[in-house]
Amino acid sequence: MTDSARFLSALRLIDQANLQDPNREHWEGREYAKEHLYSLRMSAWLVRLDPEADEARRLAARAQHIRRWMLPRDRYPMTREGYLRWRTELYDFHADQTAEILAQAGYGEETIARVAAMLKKRGLRRNPDTQMIEDVACLVFLEHYFLPFAAGQDEAKLIDIVQKTWKKMSEPARAAALQLPFPDDVRALLGQALAGS
Repeated sequence: MTDSARFLSALRLIDQANLQDPNREHWEGREYAKEHLYSLRMSAWLVRLDPEADEARRLAARAQHIRRWMLPRDRYPMTREGYLRWRTELYDFHADQTAEILAQAGYGEETIARVAAMLKKRGLRRNPDTQMIEDVACLVFLEHYFLPFAAGQDEAKLIDIVQKTWKKMSEPARAAALQLPFPDDVRALLGQALAGS
């Protein structure tokens, strides 16, 4: 836990950036800027998974999708290669945007580099920081975005997505995912996807 002025200033700047998102999302009767709501969900899941998370992890979680709308998917070819290029460029974009904010808030190079490594997904499986942020992102996806995404999708595609998501997660994150209150049909699909994993 932290209450440093520098940390609170950085959070405020990240939130101000994400509040500029022109895309809106409704949740529990309120309207949010889409990426601001996503960042709040990331922060909430980080606290659940890692209550003692330090400043760098908290900042990385909050900045995971910073200004994501500025690099839209439709700027890239709608192919697997286009998707991978978009994701890679997003990682660099989020890291660069966050680095500017952290420098403005007074953070030094060491913290900025550590947060950037998490946002660029460096050392997944080997770096506990990166793994934690990936776990949080997967849980946010499964809890808040999987059901809307699943509507109308081909079952084989959904099984593939679940399997790929599962591979990226640590055992504690998988255990947390299995506690999510999915409808019976979705739970059956998850069971099918995870059979033998």
